[in-house]
Amino acid sequence: MSPSTDHAVLTAMLAPAFFLTATASLLLSANNRLARIIDRTRTLLRELAELDDPDQRALYEKRVALQRRRSTIILRAGQLLYGAITFFVATSLAIALDAFTGHRLGVVPVWLASGGVLCMFSASLLLARESTLAVTAIQEEMDHRPRARRG
Repeated sequence: MSPSTDHAVLTAMLAPAFFLTATASLLLSANNRLARIIDRTRTLLRELAELDDPDQRALYEKRVALQRRRSTIILRAGQLLYGAITFFVATSLAIALDAFTGHRLGVVPVWLASGGVLCMFSASLLLARESTLAVTAIQEEMDHRPRARRG
């Protein structure tokens, strides 16, 4: 293999590496968001157990349902991001296999990279949706917070 071929292969392997880095950052963010959702849900469930007022209970049950929805969305986004990582690693491996072993994989690396990008795109849409629900949750809580009593 010539130095120019080696250079071309390494250059081709850079794109999946950059996507891997971006995907890992999104995955870290998604996992942190999931942890915050879990903490908030636990707090809501503790508070719900102490409520006697049916209207307050209904309000808290609605809040718990929203947190459940958010956690499901984050879970799906995380699964897609892990899928993207798998595709990007497979892309790099396919490029290396194609270049260094003489196997001609044709468009396989392109399809693998496309799968990774599609997973990442889908996960980004889910993360955007979850962010909207997070804002909805906090606005709802601010709208229904207990009023301070005047003495």
